[in-house]
Amino acid sequence: MKILKIFIFLLISAAVGVSGWLYYPTYQIEKMKNKSLPVSTEQSFSYIDYFTSLNKSQLNHLAIGDSIISGMGSEDNESFVYQFSNELERQTDKQVFVYNEGILGVTSTELNRLVQRGEFDTQIEQADLITINVGGNDVLEAVKDTEPKEVINIYENMQTTFVENLTNTTSRIRELNPNATIVLLELYNPLKQKNELYTLANQLLPKWNVNIYEVAEKLDMAIVVETTKVINSEHLQYLSSDGVHPNAMGYEAISKQILNQLKKKPYARSA
Repeated sequence: MKILKIFIFLLISAAVGVSGWLYYPTYQIEKMKNKSLPVSTEQSFSYIDYFTSLNKSQLNHLAIGDSIISGMGSEDNESFVYQFSNELERQTDKQVFVYNEGILGVTSTELNRLVQRGEFDTQIEQADLITINVGGNDVLEAVKDTEPKEVINIYENMQTTFVENLTNTTSRIRELNPNATIVLLELYNPLKQKNELYTLANQLLPKWNVNIYEVAEKLDMAIVVETTKVINSEHLQYLSSDGVHPNAMGYEAISKQILNQLKKKPYARSA
């Protein structure tokens, strides 16, 4: 199902005519991005440097979340998780073991429930890197059997629920493993520029994504992957035939984006 397009319609219904609501999230996201930029790339100790410097011969990468994690849309169902992990091996000269726990159709509520009841405790405790993608299915679940006039109220409740779930999920992960790097993914806009909803969708998506940045900002060793830079209307060749999920090239582009950010962003944790 076209989960992201349903999500875009939901946001549009909730926010038409509220210009401040549209533009302020973009400002917030850019402000949070700029806070983490290194003063000098040459002087910064990056996440790749950190992984390389670890006194171990192998790294463990756990990925949890929805169909993007599992690789839906790729011809071989191979997601960015494996592509990125293979490149991380090459960059760090360490073997990377992958635990892909992607679940088709999972919502943030369901994922949080699994994490809270200990479904992934062993993998979390052993992980050096934990990647999370979730939220798209929250929208699909919320709009089932819903009248259009109720959309505004549903959106606010849905957003609050998503933030609570993502916060609780990442908090539980931090309790089990204070040292793992956490990687969260933005939601991207799959629409073509000629689509009449394209411009408004680009303005509205930051409203959702800013929540992800705010959760990450409260965590040590956490980054948000700028998937909107690589999966967008200028790179429609990265989408599968369903027009929503990435194809093999799209997953490769996401993989490269993660690696690029890990190489550029300074490794940071509280003393």
